[in-house]
Amino acid sequence: MKARPPFLLRTAFPGSIWRMPQGKNQLYLTFDDGPHEDVTAFVADQLAKYDAKATFFCIGKNAKAHPEWLLKLRSAGHSLGNHTFNHENGWKTKRSTYLESVSDCHSLINSPLFRPPYGRITPLQFISLRNRYRTIFWDVLAADYEKSLSADDCVKRVLQATRDGSIITMHDSEKAWPRLKLALPIILNTLTSKGYSFKAIPESYII
Repeated sequence: MKARPPFLLRTAFPGSIWRMPQGKNQLYLTFDDGPHEDVTAFVADQLAKYDAKATFFCIGKNAKAHPEWLLKLRSAGHSLGNHTFNHENGWKTKRSTYLESVSDCHSLINSPLFRPPYGRITPLQFISLRNRYRTIFWDVLAADYEKSLSADDCVKRVLQATRDGSIITMHDSEKAWPRLKLALPIILNTLTSKGYSFKAIPESYII
């Protein structure tokens, strides 16, 4: 599994975003699968140390369980995105079921930013969503959810692949926690020392 998605995959969904505009030494950290009471708190604390802003793609059922985190994250200058209500794999889910899950998540999060779980979405699902949502993929995948990797492996993946405008995907989840808790502080410190700043993807980024 490579840290960067193949070029041809980037062309498969017109209008989707894989990398943000370049020229300002800005990076875009994103965190999928939260909010989680403990892991999201850790992430928020680490970001605050570097005045870093990020985008959190929330699962609806987790947002429903921890609604206080939606307000906390937005109040801290972070942005939120839709990651479906139940983390459905689009390749294995009927379009009607998938769209209903996105809608249920939207009722809690109310953001035009959308990221398909696992990065898996069918062309018909994508077409059905593109007039209301801007689909955000990634330029760098930390793979912190992968149990076969160490925290050092995740750090190397990110540092070697990151470039100006990169959208970096990590996870504020229990599954990623053993690697995230060690990797995130190193990634923030190293990339900040290289002159990068971390910005949130604006929730108005649908135009």
